[in-house]
Amino acid sequence: MDRTKQFILWFDELTIDDVPIVGGKNASLGEMYQELTGKGIRIPNGFAITAHAYKHLLEESGTLEKIKKVMSTLNIKDIHNLAEHGERIRNLIINAEFPKDLKDAIFDAYRMMCREYGHNTDVAVRSSATAEDLPDASFAGQQETYLNIRGEYALLEACKKCFASLFTNRAISYRIDKGFDHFKVYLSIGVQKMVRSDRACSGVMFSIDTESGFQNVVYINGAYGLGENVVQGRVNPDQYYIFKPTLKKNYRPILRKILGDKEVKMIYAQEGSKESTKNIPVTLEDRKKFVLHDDEALQLAEWACIIEDHYSHKRKKYMPMDMEWAKDGITRELFIVQARPETVQSQKDRSILETYKLKQYGEKIVEGNAVGEKIGSGKANVIRDVHDMSRFKKGEVLVTEMTDPDWEPIMKIASAIVTNRGGRTCHAAIISRELGIPCIVGTHNATSVVKNNQAVTVSCAEGEKGFVYKGLLKFEIEKINLKHLERPKTLIKMNVGNPEQAFDLSFIPNDGVGLAREEFVINEFIKIHPLALINFKNLKDHEAKEKIEKLTEGYSDKTEFYVDKLAQGISMICAAFYPKDVIVRLSDFKTNEYANLIGGKEFEPKEDNPMIGWRGASRFYSEKFKPAFALECKALKKVREVMGLTNMKLMVPVCRTIEEGKKVLAEMKKNKLERHKNGLQVYVMCEIPSNVILADEFAKIFDGFSIGSNDLTQMTLGVDRDSELVSHVYDERNDAVKNFIALAIHRVHKAKRPIGICGDAPSTYPDFAKFLVRCGIDSISLSSDAVIKVTLAVLEEEKRLKRAKKQKE
Repeated sequence: MDRTKQFILWFDELTIDDVPIVGGKNASLGEMYQELTGKGIRIPNGFAITAHAYKHLLEESGTLEKIKKVMSTLNIKDIHNLAEHGERIRNLIINAEFPKDLKDAIFDAYRMMCREYGHNTDVAVRSSATAEDLPDASFAGQQETYLNIRGEYALLEACKKCFASLFTNRAISYRIDKGFDHFKVYLSIGVQKMVRSDRACSGVMFSIDTESGFQNVVYINGAYGLGENVVQGRVNPDQYYIFKPTLKKNYRPILRKILGDKEVKMIYAQEGSKESTKNIPVTLEDRKKFVLHDDEALQLAEWACIIEDHYSHKRKKYMPMDMEWAKDGITRELFIVQARPETVQSQKDRSILETYKLKQYGEKIVEGNAVGEKIGSGKANVIRDVHDMSRFKKGEVLVTEMTDPDWEPIMKIASAIVTNRGGRTCHAAIISRELGIPCIVGTHNATSVVKNNQAVTVSCAEGEKGFVYKGLLKFEIEKINLKHLERPKTLIKMNVGNPEQAFDLSFIPNDGVGLAREEFVINEFIKIHPLALINFKNLKDHEAKEKIEKLTEGYSDKTEFYVDKLAQGISMICAAFYPKDVIVRLSDFKTNEYANLIGGKEFEPKEDNPMIGWRGASRFYSEKFKPAFALECKALKKVREVMGLTNMKLMVPVCRTIEEGKKVLAEMKKNKLERHKNGLQVYVMCEIPSNVILADEFAKIFDGFSIGSNDLTQMTLGVDRDSELVSHVYDERNDAVKNFIALAIHRVHKAKRPIGICGDAPSTYPDFAKFLVRCGIDSISLSSDAVIKVTLAVLEEEKRLKRAKKQKE
């Protein structure tokens, strides 16, 4: 029988080539069911009600001509007109009489499901449009899904509603925007055995970072209960980032875990209820737990890699995927219930580097999770109900509780979107990425604190957090075409502190990271003094104890919090630039900075000049600080050995003498971080005159050098760089400093070791970078905003030197 004329096709009869017959969703389920269950991926069985069935219903019932007549007077620019026409068409379909042959075919297929899974079995009924999930257009969420459907007639009603949902207001509007003919897009329906995630958890998963487009991670969202809450953004879910390259080498690279609020969960409603599902609150105890164990997150990530590799091979091009997963609370098994191509980041032109920057700052009104990296501004329009959409005007900032596909007609004319609820894969986040507008989700209270008609600026250009500021603030957009940017002989690296920005920064042309700062991770993600965690039970500061208790919820061993968070922060940076070198500088806080960490005052002395006091190497081998350094080593070991990020090199700061260097290396070895074991290289900062004068001796115990021009200037000129009184004397371009730098490069090269620079001087002064090139430096590490500018300056100087050399010859 001609497959295109069948009403029912089972998943094991379908492949990805069947999109015209059963839509993207069902074709993908069939593809995975046939090809990937043999590779260990669990897909619940089911069948597709075909596009032919949809056409048969409309034609046999006489509904098609009635729909065409209604559509002839449609005006999507008029929201009231769109809503009225959409409702009329949906009612026509819902009231249409199902032809007997179609009804019988659906009932027969459902009875077969019941024979496999049990009487009156529960199924998910999902719409699958025949033009959906194409690489350049996502119809995801345009049509409806119905969960926990039981019985033949309940299934028939759900099918009617699914067919009708091809003409939801947002679907009509979306098709017109994308240039699809309403009468050439058909609807298929997937009927799939439910996974009892109402008793466990579920969520979404991407084989690409949804914010930056970084391709080497799997990004997982999860919450308790059925998955609709995550998809629709009703909850702030848990988040997991897992690194694909080393996962495939059998490491356990969970780069980061973020605990979500997960305030409600969707479960089955009692039989006989009007609705098949309902939301109930999640207990505080459960909200404080991650929904997935590490092994489960890694299992899902492995499946994401298999699915992505399969579709990429099938399509003969890189194909990142957007998947939905569910855990069965009865069997405790994981399942994949949907997969479609990712359609936003995979379509971006990476040859143009676009950077948004605020030129001024105002009062912060509210903050949440940033989606994208852009900035937008306009009058705030606080809309709590979708029925009030008609009062929204083009260019305004939409502020609301959360969005679903019904909001799309106004989302596409907004300058920015701000929601109370939702995570980075909720509806508002997905659509704002597709539209290319800034969006902040999960603010909790934006609708209360942002005033209607208030002028605001929405900034997603400051890292993971997004901020809503008062007023229309000035900002700039810098665009750089990277297509024809040459690479200089001198290595151009980056200074990176914030792990949240690492994936984005990796797209700037670079040769790795010359300085990854632990201090940012400790300050922002840990906030606690390591000795306060080690001595938690004996802390005298009760206020600090309370803060620590709150920050370390879920950790019975408080020191593991320090190890985990430090390892996660560093691993994000190492993963972003993998397999290029990432040089991680060991912690370089001064005593006053350590004292400012929670619980720090009990463990830090007061120094008159902490800048040249107890910092760097002198801490790591001291009896007082050794236990804290052991935690640091444990975190670094985890990055290399558990996550497999062996591109990480280590660097010792403020190493004043050869003896100090030897003591630090010995202490590292005690903590199983041994130089040259498993390829570990250890560098030293060249930031004290003794490092320059004794460079040949330091070269015997270290593998490389990085000039810290900030401290080297301070030590050479005898200037406290924190003092305003003598700030006019402080200048890295002073001849004494430059002579020391030139000497350092010469001596280190003589000792056959590499030397770079990670201080601010070349980022601030392109001429200083040219001076370094003349000295023959191996690498220059820069702040991200200076990379392109200095790369061009270095290229220019290298070409000039080459010409000069030729002339001499």
